[in-house]
Amino acid sequence: MSYHAGMRLLLVEDDARIARFVAKGLREQAYAVDVATTGDDALYQAAINAYDIVILDVMIPGRNGFEVCRELRKSGQRMPILMLTARDAVEDRISGLDHGADDYLTKPFEFRELLARLRALLRRSGELRPAKINVADLVLDTSAQSVSRAGRSVTLTAKEYALLEFLARNAGRVVGRAEIAEHVWDESFDPFSNLIEVYVNRVRGKIDADPAKPLLHTRRGAGYVLGSTADSPASDSADENTGSRARAKTSVPARKSHG
Repeated sequence: MSYHAGMRLLLVEDDARIARFVAKGLREQAYAVDVATTGDDALYQAAINAYDIVILDVMIPGRNGFEVCRELRKSGQRMPILMLTARDAVEDRISGLDHGADDYLTKPFEFRELLARLRALLRRSGELRPAKINVADLVLDTSAQSVSRAGRSVTLTAKEYALLEFLARNAGRVVGRAEIAEHVWDESFDPFSNLIEVYVNRVRGKIDADPAKPLLHTRRGAGYVLGSTADSPASDSADENTGSRARAKTSVPARKSHG
């Protein structure tokens, strides 16, 4: 099973090299990743953003990882916390768990093990993803991150796939821009850009090759809904499809965004 697409993660790590490596790997796995380098920055970001999971280094400037973990739990935040440390002392592991951490990983570590720990934490927190998601004749294999429609393979980038899986997990329900931005993009997303519209249009162009059977619909002024016409709220797919394609060719995001 897959547990990650549409997941927003906070990585708290002051070593720039490690942070770049881990963030890059996680984004390639379709996580949306925000990075904090100090304890205060981590607490600030956790206060203004909703995270599905936190990777927290112990040795960070200012308030250390133990203190940050304690403050997050005191504030009532229950997202899983995976602590990282270069120290392998039993006392450190016990201290991290006592402060509210859910798991502990010692540096240096294999990236595959980090992914496995994250999957285990998400299983425990109830964030299971089905192995396959079917919406009409659209099939998403969440383990392989592959997509097909009516038996035809559909090639998507990691961000396109993350967007489509998020919509598929909410099939039949109108999903607004703010909700998409919160779960599929990270803090670098510019809310004034039309990046979501561009990506929706890209995904629509790939999965709705047969215009007679559209699955991705636009609900003007509300958001987007994935589903057959019979199952979906009234939408403006045709108008949006025409207008968005024109914008997608000429639009440049206001600032750089991961994806």
